[in-house]
Amino acid sequence: MARTSSGGEARDDASVTKQKKPKKRRWYHQLWDVYKMTRKQNPLVTWWMLAAFVGVVAVALLIGVLAGPWVYALVIGVPFAVLAAMFVLSRSAEKAAYTQIAGQPGASRAALGTVRGGWTFEEEPVAVDARNQDFVFRGVGRAGVVLVSEGPSHRVTRLLDQERKKVSRILSNVPVTVIQCGDGEGQVPLTKVARAVTKLKSTLTRAEVAEISKRLKAIGGMKLPIPKGIDPTRARPDRKGMRGR
Repeated sequence: MARTSSGGEARDDASVTKQKKPKKRRWYHQLWDVYKMTRKQNPLVTWWMLAAFVGVVAVALLIGVLAGPWVYALVIGVPFAVLAAMFVLSRSAEKAAYTQIAGQPGASRAALGTVRGGWTFEEEPVAVDARNQDFVFRGVGRAGVVLVSEGPSHRVTRLLDQERKKVSRILSNVPVTVIQCGDGEGQVPLTKVARAVTKLKSTLTRAEVAEISKRLKAIGGMKLPIPKGIDPTRARPDRKGMRGR
C-alpha cells in the first residue's frame, strides 16, 4: 500500500508541474496586446487601419478591372492591404509608447534603446542633477561618442559641457556629439532622438569603437557622494543596535 501511495504522489507532483508550466504566447497574442495598448492611447487607430486596408483593396480592384481579371488583383491586393494596416498599427504603437513614457525620468534612455547599427548606450546616466532629475546618457558607435541629455536646456547645458570635456580629455581624437532631448527650442523631441543618433556619420572602425568602449568603462560612471569624514572601508556595524539593545 505504501508503494502505491508513493507512486500516486509522484504522479500528482508530475501533474502539478505540468499545470504550472506557463503557456507559450503566440505572435497573435502579442499583436493583440500591442493593439489594445495603442487603442487606449489613440481610439482612432482602428479606423485608420480599416482605411488603409480598404484603400489598398480598392486600388487593387481598380487595377484589376482596368488591366485584367479583378479576382487575381484582389488575391494579390489583400496581403498588401494587411501589410498596410500593420504598418499603420506599428507607427501608431510607436507613438503610443512614446506618449506613455514622455515626462518620466529616463524616458530618453528608453528611446535610445531602440537604436541599432552598432550603437551601445550605458544603462545608467553618466551625469545627474538629482535635485531637478536632469540626466546625461552616453553612447558609443561608429560616429564616435554621443551624449544625450534629458531636461531643460538652461539646466542641462552645464552637465553636457562637463561630460564632453571629460570625454575629450581622454579621447582627444574621437568625435563627441551632444544632443539635447526635450521639447524646448533647439532640442530634439523624444520621438526623434533615436533617429537623430542613427543619422550621425560613421567615422570609426569596429575595432576603434571597441577600444573606445573599453577606455570609457575604465573611467567609470557617476559616483555617489560620500559625506566628508567618513571612510567607508573602515565603517563598522553597531552590534548592540543590531541586537536591539
